Amino acid sequence: YSWQMVRFSAKVGTNLPQLQQLLIQNLELGPYYYPPDLHTDQPEKFIMGELIREQILLLTKEEIPYSVAIAIDLALETPTITRIIATINVERDSQKGILIGKGGLMLKAIGSKARKQIQKLIFGKVYLELFVKVKPKWRQSRIHLAELGYSMEE
Repeated sequence: YSWQMVRFSAKVGTNLPQLQQLLIQNLELGPYYYPPDLHTDQPEKFIMGELIREQILLLTKEEIPYSVAIAIDLALETPTITRIIATINVERDSQKGILIGKGGLMLKAIGSKARKQIQKLIFGKVYLELFVKVKPKWRQSRIHLAELGYSMEE
């Protein structure tokens, strides 16, 4: 192939349309391995849980270790709104206290930010209700891991 050279900058955005056009002209179409409207191979509930978990990690920083697991207990879609009830599982009472925060402010902030992210995912309104539950040593228990959707290979 003799391709034309294009100087571009993804950071600044210089010549990106020219680069895109060059790629379109020169690359052959390949088979679809997934349906065109599918953006991930993960179930939507899993992604919802990860969006909640992401907000926990962003808002609590070093206070909460990476020992939280999210269980989506209910995801009920109606024509006007999707109702989601989720449980945030932690290992210790102190972690539960940090996640709830003084007067429930931390849990409210987590829920508000996660709701906005989930609304982008499903392209619709979301009612999100969060609960925090202590499950001591859930990461060491095959039963708890399975309940939370984690699989362990033998």
